[in-house]
Amino acid sequence: MTIAFFDFDGTITTRDTLWEIIRYHRGRAAMYAGMVQLLPQLLRFKLKMLPAQEMKEEVLAYFFGEMPVADFSAGCERFCREQLPSLIRPQALAAIRDHQRQGHHVVVVSASAQDWVAPWCRRENIVCLATRLEVKNKHLTGKIQGINCNGVEKVNRIREAYRLENFREIYAYGDSEGDRPMLALAQHVSFKPFR
Repeated sequence: MTIAFFDFDGTITTRDTLWEIIRYHRGRAAMYAGMVQLLPQLLRFKLKMLPAQEMKEEVLAYFFGEMPVADFSAGCERFCREQLPSLIRPQALAAIRDHQRQGHHVVVVSASAQDWVAPWCRRENIVCLATRLEVKNKHLTGKIQGINCNGVEKVNRIREAYRLENFREIYAYGDSEGDRPMLALAQHVSFKPFR
């Protein structure tokens, strides 16, 4: 058996989908107003004074904290139908379909939330391993459930889901330092392959 792991943001898509989902749910003006409000945290993050997970939670809490999860999920489903197709790199989709034609198992492993990655994956018959958002009383808290699915956590999530020794060949596609641990699992490595 052969398995292929794909990063999502920047590898399959042309840009980071977190800001795209914010723009879709809240509108352009609200997104930019929020960025201004979050500027001190964003600067601390750029200066490596704020960890990535904390920064992501600040953004999620600002834009989606206390949002009913049913409303969020419905919006994410619409985003995947209406907006996401225009962000998909054609070469990435061609590579995915080539793996599928060969009978390979294809998995997206993403730091983005499964809420807006999984609906697209389901339509493309791809398994999705992604960041999970915390929900309490049927509302988003703005926190991540567990650990952001990036860096070493990508490997942890893969190993939770698969016994890699059962696969004869492993392919991995990524575009950032957060993908390096996942890429290290593979014999066939592609870094920024679709640009």
